Amino acid sequence: MTDKAPSSFSRRAILRAFAASAVTAAPTYSMASGFLRGAGDVRRLSMYSGRTGEKIEMIYWIDGHYVGDAVREINHFMRDWRNGHVMQIDTRTIDIMAASHRLLRTDEPFTLISGYRSPQTNAMLRARGNGVARNSLHLQGQAADLQMRSRSVSQIAQAAASCRAGGVGRYSGSNFVHMDCGNVRSWGS
Repeated sequence: MTDKAPSSFSRRAILRAFAASAVTAAPTYSMASGFLRGAGDVRRLSMYSGRTGEKIEMIYWIDGHYVGDAVREINHFMRDWRNGHVMQIDTRTIDIMAASHRLLRTDEPFTLISGYRSPQTNAMLRARGNGVARNSLHLQGQAADLQMRSRSVSQIAQAAASCRAGGVGRYSGSNFVHMDCGNVRSWGS
């Protein structure tokens, strides 16, 4: 009896994924998916959560396919940390985060401030008067609030906005950038 896990990826695809991780592309693409195609058909994400102390660093896309286990791990990582509720994170948002990270040309992971928000958490934050939208895209798993120590809010927002793939909010006073896969728009300072 053998313990061989089923795989939809060839050995060549896995090797190409690791080899392609050293490739860098110029930040001139107008869409997140276009930018990520310059990554050798490999997409990776690196994040840290100060709320839970967890860190993820993984390849979540290889040769035109999302890696199911990796996406499920991202969903869990981006859960509502207040109550543990998990939502499927929209892969377009994941792609925007990954493309923005590549554009920033750093090995430092994003620090996740907020990913998915349950309706209860969103209502509690709205009641506190923190400028939280009633129909926030966080409720649908379509948004993330992120920061980095080595990059300014302006730098992160410029990287996300250059993807032209969703909304980008600058929250300089709170030191984070909102990224979502909704309509292309920007706000804040």
